[in-house]
Amino acid sequence: SAPWSVLCYYAEEISLRVPLQVVTAPIANWSEHLLSSLSLPNPLCQEVPNPPPDYYTCQFRTNKLERFLGSEDKDTFFKTTQRHQVLYEILARTPYGCVKKGEVGIDRLISEQVFTAAYPLHELPNPPVPKHSLGLRQILHQYWSKWSCWRRYQPLDHIREYFGEKIALYFAWIGFYTGWLLPASLIGTLIFLVGLWLVATDIPAKEVCESGDTFIMCPLCNICSAWNYSSICNTYKAGLLFDNGGTVFFSVFMSLWAVTFLEYWKRTCAALSHRWDCSDFQDIEERPRPEFTAMAPMTMRNPVTGAEEPYFPEKKRFNRTVTGCMVIIIMATLTDFCSQAGRIASLSGSVLNLIVILLLSRVYITLAHILTRWEMHRTQTKYEDMFILKVFIFQFVNFYSSPVYIAFFKGRFVGYPGNYNTLFGVRNEDCGVGGCLIELAQELLVIMVGKQLINNIQEFISPKVKSWWQKKKMHPRLKEKKDKALDEVHTEEELSPWEADYQLLVCEGLFNEYLEMVLQFGFITIFVAACPLAPLFALINNWVEIRLDAQKFVTEYRRPVVERAQDIGIWFPILQFITHMAVLSNAFLIAFTSSFVPRLYYRYTRDSTLRGYVNFTLATSPQNYSHQYHNTSCRYRGFRDEKGEHLPEYFHLLAIRLSFVIIFEHLVFFIGRLIDMVVPDIPEEVEMKIKREHYMAKEALAENQVQYLRLLTPQPQSDSPLVELNEISDETDPTNDC
Repeated sequence: SAPWSVLCYYAEEISLRVPLQVVTAPIANWSEHLLSSLSLPNPLCQEVPNPPPDYYTCQFRTNKLERFLGSEDKDTFFKTTQRHQVLYEILARTPYGCVKKGEVGIDRLISEQVFTAAYPLHELPNPPVPKHSLGLRQILHQYWSKWSCWRRYQPLDHIREYFGEKIALYFAWIGFYTGWLLPASLIGTLIFLVGLWLVATDIPAKEVCESGDTFIMCPLCNICSAWNYSSICNTYKAGLLFDNGGTVFFSVFMSLWAVTFLEYWKRTCAALSHRWDCSDFQDIEERPRPEFTAMAPMTMRNPVTGAEEPYFPEKKRFNRTVTGCMVIIIMATLTDFCSQAGRIASLSGSVLNLIVILLLSRVYITLAHILTRWEMHRTQTKYEDMFILKVFIFQFVNFYSSPVYIAFFKGRFVGYPGNYNTLFGVRNEDCGVGGCLIELAQELLVIMVGKQLINNIQEFISPKVKSWWQKKKMHPRLKEKKDKALDEVHTEEELSPWEADYQLLVCEGLFNEYLEMVLQFGFITIFVAACPLAPLFALINNWVEIRLDAQKFVTEYRRPVVERAQDIGIWFPILQFITHMAVLSNAFLIAFTSSFVPRLYYRYTRDSTLRGYVNFTLATSPQNYSHQYHNTSCRYRGFRDEKGEHLPEYFHLLAIRLSFVIIFEHLVFFIGRLIDMVVPDIPEEVEMKIKREHYMAKEALAENQVQYLRLLTPQPQSDSPLVELNEISDETDPTNDC
């Protein structure tokens, strides 16, 4: 650790917050409040030892040291994570060469492979001890990363104490998101069960199954043959599981669920960032990235610090950004075309499509890295934001292009018998025998569940394989050390702590974890009208995901450098974008892809029991087409007469569908805006704590000002207090040695 005077100096420099007074109010979340008010036991609660206390805090000032809680013990006044921050700040600021060329800091040395790694040490594993004597790492291993903790609250304060605010906020977010998936999955499962009941009672389903040879359907492709509509009896019934009136309610519910989820996350995030002393955190002057300083073509004086720093002209960066945008558009178009072309050629089923998507995702991440590095962003935050944005755009197109094609384009531009539309000489693809919605549900389940399953298997196996390989690479060095020491046995316990931690994996950060959850959020909101079971599969996956991530951070990764954060960063606006897209997507899915609007129209204009509905939705092929099939007319889905012209019902339905889209999205957006206005972003109790904290900080400052004025007042009977003050100042300010 650093000397006390250095700790004090840098604590002031990086605006560390230190305790003034313990907050006596108990910490509880909404589910605990609800269950306690109903006098019900809480199955999610667990007694985690040594809970970190909550404090009123303010920014550290050396001249106010005696006002801070615990200032009399210099060994424990600064927490371990705060000491790590100070040490990393010293290493990051220390020059090793020409400052103008950016030869400063440990990160640059690591990027140039002068050092292989720099990391804080994990706490050592302890022998069995009483619960109250467990260290933070042992507590997290015992009460968080074990599979038996899947239904327990996460010890977020312990996570923050050991890993820092940025990682703790990720686990807080995924835990909050998983909790909100519970009502969504319950209602989605209920809607699915309603579909099971409709299978047995639906009149059109009975008509299809009992139609016999009544409806001879036109071929679906140029090499296909005519088929009997009654042959898809089971497929038609399966479609009712996903295409029924309940999906409309569920779509409205999930759209409002997404809006409300984000609104209440803002409140939870505000409470956590205040509790963890990050609500006022702003990295005002972030250091340049090592890659930027190494490759910048020129230097310029920093207007804030006045120092000469590496510089890259904004005009060149703008040109490179525009070029990168063009690459993104080309890749997105290529992905969409490949997806459609594969389906036209009937080469890719859902499983093959998933494999292609996962392979392309690797390519896109590599391409995004190359483009973002080429743009030469100065700071790590800006670099990460632009990288995340590029990867999200790539993956959005990569994962969602196939479902979007099925939902909104497939079967829309087919034409009619005798006048089929073509693309490059190939007839446009029509929906399958069961319709497009059941195809969409199948595609969503395969891509979403398959991706989650593959990712979880990979997250479980990959760290163990990498760890084995890391230890294998370390083995020759350990053997050489053993031979030098003439030891007969060299066990892992005899390794020094830094060697033991070096055998662990490099912490890969949170990018992949956030990306996986954000893409999942898109699946359960954008296309939920086609698959009400999506939230249930997401819930099951997240229970597994939290445990896998916890095990990686506690036992398989090197301890990361603590990073402060007050929110989840650029991921929140991305979630807001997905929420808005979900409202529009569900509106068009219900109006144009599902059978909800045609059924409703038929119920109110023809027959409320839906008898004859199947015949209503099928058109008859023109006479010139019937002659090609031995003068036998065939049927196809559509609202056309025997000449191929649109019937009045087509235009009536089109008007109703467009009206439904407008009403649906306006209603949901209005309710969402109302929720945003009614629910404050910061809870009232948090606002009171913030005001209380500001008041206490002002009182501490005022009292110190009075003491300072007393020290300045000459006292004839006293030795000069001013000299004592100067001595303290010199002792605690390391800059005097420069």
